[in-house]
Amino acid sequence: MKELLIIICAYLIGSIPSALIISRKFFGIDIRDYGSGNMGATNTFRVLGSKYGTIVMICDILKGASAVALYNFLPFYLHSTNELERTNLMIGLGLAAVVGHIFPIWASFKGGKGVATLFGMLIAIQPIIAIACVAVFIIVLYLTRFVSLSSILAGLMLPVSVLWIWNEHEVLYRIFALLVALLIIVTHQKNISRLLRGVESRIPILKYRDRRKNKNK
Repeated sequence: MKELLIIICAYLIGSIPSALIISRKFFGIDIRDYGSGNMGATNTFRVLGSKYGTIVMICDILKGASAVALYNFLPFYLHSTNELERTNLMIGLGLAAVVGHIFPIWASFKGGKGVATLFGMLIAIQPIIAIACVAVFIIVLYLTRFVSLSSILAGLMLPVSVLWIWNEHEVLYRIFALLVALLIIVTHQKNISRLLRGVESRIPILKYRDRRKNKNK
């Protein structure tokens, strides 16, 4: 019973509509009425700029990490020597937050794609692998300024890290990594289509770098 209540709390944390709150408070708009219509960091970068996009991304990452941290309220798991039980609960809590972000009860069940929340969850469960994924995200973002492409490649880095680089033996963790990569690809179908057609929007960062390149040409 306690586990169920904690999982519900994780879902409610994930449902906190960071992008919607910021768009309404500072701009008087519903972020879902603009850009791609998603309530996530990528669309916030696109519509409101890098400052507010970064704030939303950090908030969404914290949602995933905070949800996983709820296992601390269950002393049995906190002090258990059974690593499998603890890992299973942490994954369950993190996924509940991701579901909350994608289908937020506080925002009519119309949310974002859950990538930043997934990263926050991963940071809390396996920080080393999370760092590898974040590094891929930052490098691709710096080179391309496509948040969608950065998210997709960072998501694909997860199963690569779990299955091959660190060779995690826990079956559930392997399945989780593969499902996360699949989820990111499925939720980014429209972005993939726009990338292939060359019409995907770049986020408004590193503009001065691009201007210098254009001047040198």
